[in-house]
Amino acid sequence: MATLTKSGIIDEIVLNTGLSRKEASDGIETFIEIIKETLEKKEPVSISGFGKWKVREKTARRGRNPKTAEEIVISPRTVVTFSLSNVLRSKLSGKEEEQ
Repeated sequence: MATLTKSGIIDEIVLNTGLSRKEASDGIETFIEIIKETLEKKEPVSISGFGKWKVREKTARRGRNPKTAEEIVISPRTVVTFSLSNVLRSKLSGKEEEQ
């Protein structure tokens, strides 16, 4: 199974819309920048029918080094989480709702 890359997405946009490669590339770059800037402001990004990205603060916690079994403290950090929309979840599980 091949990984879909940004270049692959641009190729698909060119094939499906007739836009030039530059127009498709500019559109994808702008889309990604908007998402990054929104997440940097710690605001969620939601795309209907696809999913939602959220920024979450994780507190410090105790953990264990799996190699040495030594207890360590995992420092606090900021992470981005992604949740599938119910529509996409249904499609991926093969339980697409009939309309």
